[in-house]
Amino acid sequence: MSALRIVAAIGLADLRQRLRAPRTWVLLAVLAAASWWSFPPVDADYLTVSFGDGARARYSSAWIGLVIASIYGALLSLAGFYVVRGTVVRDLETGVWQLLVATPMHRAGYLLAKWASHMAVFALVLAAGVGVGVVAQFVRGEVQAFDPVELLKPIAVVAMPALALSATFAVWFDLVPWLRRSVGNVAYFFAWVFLMAGGIGRGEGWPGDPQGMLAVERALADGAGVPRQFGKGGLSVGSQALEGAAPVLFDWTQWNVAIDVLAARGFWFALALVALLAAAPLLDRFAAHRGGARAASTEGRDLRWLDGLLAPLRRTAFGALASAEVRLALRPRRRRWFVAMAAVLVAQAVAPDKGLVAAILAGWLLSMDVFARAVLREHDTRTGGLVFTASGMRHRLLAARVLVGVGFAWLVVLPALLRLAVQQPAAALALAVAGVSVALWGMALGALFRNARPFELALVGAAYISVQGALVLNTLVAPAQTLTGHLLAMPLALLVLGAAWRPLTQRAR
Repeated sequence: MSALRIVAAIGLADLRQRLRAPRTWVLLAVLAAASWWSFPPVDADYLTVSFGDGARARYSSAWIGLVIASIYGALLSLAGFYVVRGTVVRDLETGVWQLLVATPMHRAGYLLAKWASHMAVFALVLAAGVGVGVVAQFVRGEVQAFDPVELLKPIAVVAMPALALSATFAVWFDLVPWLRRSVGNVAYFFAWVFLMAGGIGRGEGWPGDPQGMLAVERALADGAGVPRQFGKGGLSVGSQALEGAAPVLFDWTQWNVAIDVLAARGFWFALALVALLAAAPLLDRFAAHRGGARAASTEGRDLRWLDGLLAPLRRTAFGALASAEVRLALRPRRRRWFVAMAAVLVAQAVAPDKGLVAAILAGWLLSMDVFARAVLREHDTRTGGLVFTASGMRHRLLAARVLVGVGFAWLVVLPALLRLAVQQPAAALALAVAGVSVALWGMALGALFRNARPFELALVGAAYISVQGALVLNTLVAPAQTLTGHLLAMPLALLVLGAAWRPLTQRAR
C-alpha cells in the first residue's frame, strides 16, 4: 500500500503539472473542435472514416466510438507523444530525481507513475472527443439509441493499446540521453510512421498491427452487411472525397469482439508495459546523464576556425551579439552532427531531384533546434533577469536571432541554393524564401508555446508530406505556388513572434 501511495502521489503531481501547462489545453481544445468535423452529415462531400468505396455506418454509438478510436488512436499517438514527454527529463535536470531516489520509491513504480500520467492525459483528450461524438450522434439523428458500452468498446480495444505504446515511447525517449531533445522528436516521428501506421504487422497474422485497424477492418467485413461492390477498398481513416456521390450507409450498432482480437490487443498493451518496466534496471545509469550538464559540452572548442571567421562581426555591438548567437548554435554540437551535415550538403550538390528534396529537408531537420530552441534560451536557463537589463537588449537580441536563424536556414541548404540558381532560378528563389519561413515559424511557435516541440512536430510533418510530393517545403514541384504560400504565411509568423516575444522575455526574468 505504501508503494501504491508513492506511485499515485507521483502520478497525480505530474498530472497537475501538465494541466497547468497551456499546451495541454490547446491540444484538448483543438482536437475536441476537430472531432466535430470527423462526423460529416449525410450530404457532405467527404468522409473521415469509411469502409470500402464511400461507405460508412449510420451514426450509432458503436460507429461513433470507432471513429474516435480510429482517428484519435492515430493522431493522439503522434501529437500526444510531443505533449506528454519531458516530465522525466525535468526530474533529472532539476534534481527532483535525487530527492525521489532517497524515498522508499521503487524504480519500476516511478516509471509506472510517469506512464500512468501520460495515459491520464490521453484519457482526458479522448473524453473530450467522446463528448463531441455523443453530441454528434444526437444532432445527426441517424440512430437515436445511445449505448455507452458500445461507444467505449472501440476506444478501449483499439485506441488504448496504441496510446499505451506511445506513452512507453515517451518515457524511453526521456531516459535515453541522446533522444531527450530534438533528435528524439525526429526519431519518434519516423518510428510512428513505421510502427503505428502499420510498418510491421500488416499481414493478416496474429497479433496484427499496433493500431488495431486490421481487427476493425475484419469485423466490418464480417458483419457490416456492406454490398460487395463497396467493401473492396477496406477501412480508410482520413479525408476521402466523395466527388458528388452520396455515401453508402449501413447499420453497425454492435461490435462482437472476438477472443483472438482481445488477445491481440492485449498483447500490444502488455508489450507496452513490459517495455516500460525493462527500463527500471537502467534508470540510475540514464539518470547519471543529465541533459543540462550535457548542454555545456566542450566538444565545440575544436572549432577554432569559427573564431577567426566571426572576428569581423565583433567590431560592432550588434555584430558581436550575432557572433555570440552563432557560437552558441555551433559549439555544443557533437562531431557526428558535423559529419551528418557534411553528407547532407554533398547530397544537395550531386543527388537527383528526389534526393535533392530529401537532402534539403534533412538539412533543416538537423538544424531545427536552432530555430525553435534559441528563442527560449533565457526562458529555459532563467537568465532573463541578467540578459535583459541592458538597454534595448530585448529588440536587439530578437533581431540577432532572426538574422542568425535565417542565415542558418540558408547555410544548411547552400549547395542546393547554388545548384538551383543555375538550373532552376525560380526554385532557388522559392527555396530561399522557404528557409526564411522555416526560421521565422520556428521562433514564432517556440515563443508562442514556450516549448520547441510544437514546431519540431510541425516541421517533421511538413517534411514527411513534402517528400510525398506536397508543396509545403518541396520547392521543385511548383516553385511559384510554394513561394506564394510562404510569402503569405510570413507576415503571420512575424506577428506571432512579435506578440509572443515580449511576454516570453518578461517571464524569463
